Amino acid sequence: MNIHARVRIAHPGFDLDVDLHLPGRGVSALFGVSGSGKTTCLRAIAGLERTSARVSGSDPGNYLDVNGAVWQDDAHGVFLPTHRRPLGYVFQEASLFAHLSVRENLEYGRKRAARDARSVDLPSVIDLLGIDAVLDRMPDRLSGGERQRVAIARALLTRPHLLLMDEPLAALDLARKQEILPYLQRLHDALEIPLIYVSHAPDEVAQLADHLVVLEQGRVLASGPLSETLARLDLPIRLGEDTGVVLEGAVAERDAHWHLARIAFSGDYPDLHVWVRDSGVPLGQRVRVRILARDISLALETHSDSSILNALPATVDQIAADTHPALALVRLNAGGVPLVARVTQRSAANLQLHPGQKLWAQIKAVALVG
Repeated sequence: MNIHARVRIAHPGFDLDVDLHLPGRGVSALFGVSGSGKTTCLRAIAGLERTSARVSGSDPGNYLDVNGAVWQDDAHGVFLPTHRRPLGYVFQEASLFAHLSVRENLEYGRKRAARDARSVDLPSVIDLLGIDAVLDRMPDRLSGGERQRVAIARALLTRPHLLLMDEPLAALDLARKQEILPYLQRLHDALEIPLIYVSHAPDEVAQLADHLVVLEQGRVLASGPLSETLARLDLPIRLGEDTGVVLEGAVAERDAHWHLARIAFSGDYPDLHVWVRDSGVPLGQRVRVRILARDISLALETHSDSSILNALPATVDQIAADTHPALALVRLNAGGVPLVARVTQRSAANLQLHPGQKLWAQIKAVALVG
């Protein structure tokens, strides 16, 4: 099961032309700078942006298939309007009904569920989003994070087959953003439906996405699994200081004395792992770690007289120029785990870096992100 969305839209001064194949479950992130076409694409998927591609022998027009259900097919005259598409849409602003309490807003969402949809467990949704304490409040008495959690709960209660989120954290300050991110992570683990998430924030993508689509000027630059796409050097993904990879592993050991946890990865090396600060995650639980390119140094030999705790045997896959002429990006294969390191061109020359070279990736910092 998957989502196939072919969208072509022509606006004065801007054209969107994308052909997306997304997983039928999990979180797919549409990522890019402002004006890259993220929201336009999302609105087209929702049926809010009526596409008008010309159908010809070489161009079948626009098309949208969500896990086997065709919502649009220009070649056959199919177009389901928004109210007939079983989807939930969460905007930047929560858009709650100001004259209704939180409980009444949720009931409104549940009444909009299709008659043939399986009934939604209201208590479970309330618990999932942590909104039990605010059910009797009016929207104007909620914080920004609380309003967004209620908006997400209301969208889920419509029993959607697809959940769309258009930069739901963009209007929040850092404190409110940190408040709501754990609930979005819970959604990632709990939802059985696909979620398409629009964002220009690398930290949100790192914590939430399974599949990454990078847009620029209305075109797809890259589309694929998160870790693989972030590790590609042949694409102009301009993340600057946020360049790096996101990896999945499991908590294999906890060192109570030093307050550390060991995260193990699968790969060619059975003992491949990194140590991170212990945040209380239970043994065996799957977690995500983020390793930035600026936090990796390269060495030809291991060093026992260093403060760097994590050193992984790796092979150089590829070397590419970075955005500044003094710097280079190096893609590494650490036992099947992709890494990206940022080094100076001078260091690359001193180490005589080349594809296939064996060395050690010394990781100065690892962030546990979910």
